[in-house]
Amino acid sequence: MAPDPQTLFLGIDTGGTYTDAVLWSPSAGVVAKAKALTTRHDLAEGISGAVDAVLAQAAVDPAAIKLVSMSTTLATNALVEGQGGRVALVMIGFRPEDLARDGLSAALGGDPLVECPGGHDVHGNAARLDLSELEARLPDLAGSVSGFAVAAYFSTRNPAHEIAARDMIRARTGLPVTASHELSSKLGGPRRALTTLLNARLISMIDRLVAATEGFLARRGIAAPLMVVRGDGALVSAAFARTRPIETILSGPAASLVGARHMTGLDEAVVSDIGGTTTDVAVLDRGRPRLDPEGATVGGFRTMVEAVAMRTFGLGGDSEIALEDGGLEPALKLGPRRLVPLSLAGMRHGAVVREHLERQLRAPNPGRLDGRFALRTGVPAHLEAGLSAPEAKLFATITAEPQPLDRLLASTAQAATLNRLVARGLVHVCGFTPSDAAHVLSLQSNWDAATARMGAELFARRRDGRGQPIAASPEAMAQRVLSALTRRSAEVILETGFAEDGLDGAATVAHPLVQRAMDARGGISGIAVALDRPVVGLGASASLHYAGLPPLVGNDCVLPPDADVANALGAVVGQVRVTAEARVSQPKEGLFRMSAGETMRDFLSEEEAMAAAEVEIARLAAERAEAAGAQDAQVTIEREVKAATVEGSRSFVEALLVATASGRPRVAA
Repeated sequence: MAPDPQTLFLGIDTGGTYTDAVLWSPSAGVVAKAKALTTRHDLAEGISGAVDAVLAQAAVDPAAIKLVSMSTTLATNALVEGQGGRVALVMIGFRPEDLARDGLSAALGGDPLVECPGGHDVHGNAARLDLSELEARLPDLAGSVSGFAVAAYFSTRNPAHEIAARDMIRARTGLPVTASHELSSKLGGPRRALTTLLNARLISMIDRLVAATEGFLARRGIAAPLMVVRGDGALVSAAFARTRPIETILSGPAASLVGARHMTGLDEAVVSDIGGTTTDVAVLDRGRPRLDPEGATVGGFRTMVEAVAMRTFGLGGDSEIALEDGGLEPALKLGPRRLVPLSLAGMRHGAVVREHLERQLRAPNPGRLDGRFALRTGVPAHLEAGLSAPEAKLFATITAEPQPLDRLLASTAQAATLNRLVARGLVHVCGFTPSDAAHVLSLQSNWDAATARMGAELFARRRDGRGQPIAASPEAMAQRVLSALTRRSAEVILETGFAEDGLDGAATVAHPLVQRAMDARGGISGIAVALDRPVVGLGASASLHYAGLPPLVGNDCVLPPDADVANALGAVVGQVRVTAEARVSQPKEGLFRMSAGETMRDFLSEEEAMAAAEVEIARLAAERAEAAGAQDAQVTIEREVKAATVEGSRSFVEALLVATASGRPRVAA
């Protein structure tokens, strides 16, 4: 069926390894699909490669596209891998011990912290604000960070102090500033500060993605609105996503759930999406993804971002492969770090990479750093701000061409320095990965198989606890890696199922009885483990890595025809949905205080305060829906009132009101 040019939509998914594109029409379904390598140094290259390919396949005029929607795993991958820009955290009115809560200190790491007196109480009454410390440090910070995160005590009840700090920073530095009340209205200051810190780190990354996409679309004559998938599966405008990039964590996985439901029609399923960097697992119930009421957890950090109840594991086709320490027969450890596959490095830098691999293969004994290379990622220069002297010295020696680690690193200390540069997103490490193993066995052929085989041979030469090579041949090594990836995939899927049932997922999967059931080992007593619903396998490599999944999880594995572009497809079939919240409290008898967004007002009756709250959040939700790109959004309001009964008399305690605005995205005329 020929596509209707009036309803032709373009979906794009920018993943850690590949950028996918799909042209979709309500009347014809998937019209064309294509993939291109994600080019982190210039995201426009990968986007143009994928989109140009689908335009050529469909033979349509680019001007016929009426909507462009994009999902991305870049923010998710950055948090999993510990990457992001260097930012300053400004905390107003918090106690020193608050920094130790909710993982905030660990997330901050070595980034600057500025603490100022101020903040508010639970009713929005202000303490004395003193921003002199912040003002004194701004000149130095302006040249050493890429942005700021501002969090004030009880700012959800009164954001005045955050606004004052935000405005000062913007006026003095011109750098991006994220204030915590802009991201969440939930209580819990340290976790809100954590969410704000992570948001500030991601701004430059998502800004580059949006700018690259918008620039490409303009060059191709595509004048359609650009939308971005949020972590709960809803769509928002690109401008909206630029200021709140933290909300795009789990964007790609959320889009894949929408795509999985669209492709399979299944109402009940476990959806597992394997990419180059991560595997994302979630549950479909009654045709809708389960949402995490406590906020998304990514990279070990629990945020305040409402998103699908997705568990993200550092497991994919480009996962780092290492040997577990100890034991006569050391097991393989996969991830969580992503490496540039040797086969990909061989395709791009063939002669240089092969020369050093051949040199290492000629050595009589295996080396600890064999098959490993480093190269610059090519990110903008301003992201290099704040490097320590050892980091700057090592970074200066690394180039855009892969350099072997056995020649680059002179000490263990330098290895740790290199890892910090990788965490900052400044350097890539190349090495042997499952993608290389697939090339060795001719199960994948898009990159350089010869380089992959040399990497497998080097890895196979490593010694076990008896001093013997861990594999007899490159092919045996490759098969062992792929089997380990399938097994680990089954474990993370079962872990998700156990966790959804209220168990400790990781501990339950590791239990000897569960491991025995997965091995199907016989004995006097038997045990079986099985999911109650099928697995939907998504991702370009799902058909390879999930072929052996059914006996391990005890249920079917469905592989849809367009599983390789599920994220891009899901990006164009969703809708815009935003919320606004208001709280009404009673700071003293007879006074009712309404706070919503940046507005706080007092009333003499509960009814007046509740009515004003409804009006305010309906306005806020409608405005946010408009900013998020919705067309004719519908607003609904829910109330949750807490009251106590004392001696037969009702006493108001607090009320929470939530307005939800939803609608289809605007399309080009």
